[in-house]
Amino acid sequence: MNTDTELSPSALRIADVAQALVQQVGYNGFSFEHISQAVGMRKASIHHHFPTKVVLGVAVVKRYTQQFEDALGQIDRQFSAPHQRLLAYADLFETTFGHDHRLCVCGMLGAESSSLDEAVNTEVRRFFELNLSWLQRAFQDGQRSGVWHQRHSAQDLAETLLSLLEGAMLVGRSVSQPMGPRRTCDVFLSGVTA
Repeated sequence: MNTDTELSPSALRIADVAQALVQQVGYNGFSFEHISQAVGMRKASIHHHFPTKVVLGVAVVKRYTQQFEDALGQIDRQFSAPHQRLLAYADLFETTFGHDHRLCVCGMLGAESSSLDEAVNTEVRRFFELNLSWLQRAFQDGQRSGVWHQRHSAQDLAETLLSLLEGAMLVGRSVSQPMGPRRTCDVFLSGVTA
């Protein structure tokens, strides 16, 4: 169950609510009872679609990763310049944060990793590996074309930017006027421009 086409309409509603709950209160902050109340279904009906919270968590992360992968493909098709690709990437985080200060699903789950089932953690790692690989390619393209200096490896730049974006969302929840992921990306990229 990793794409929207593999989930029934009821399962999609459950996954949508579970994703929002993860983004707002974390995996450990909700139960099937919360989902039941939000979607208007009995818990037994939810268990029919997702027998355990781990199964639901894995489905939510797989779906979120697929949505991100699709968005990264769209960015690659829309922008050829590495700088523009990275700004569009930061906009994915900005859009998420713009919805009631929600966090990235995998950023939130990463913070809870020590209390999560290994199946969920495996999917969270897959999300981050996908993103780091994509970011590394964008930084390599920019370094090859002379847009960014080569004082740091593309791998280090990728991990730093991803950490900054996730952190901007987290810190942004606690300050009165958050800088936000997009502005954080702008500042970072200005510091690595050749």
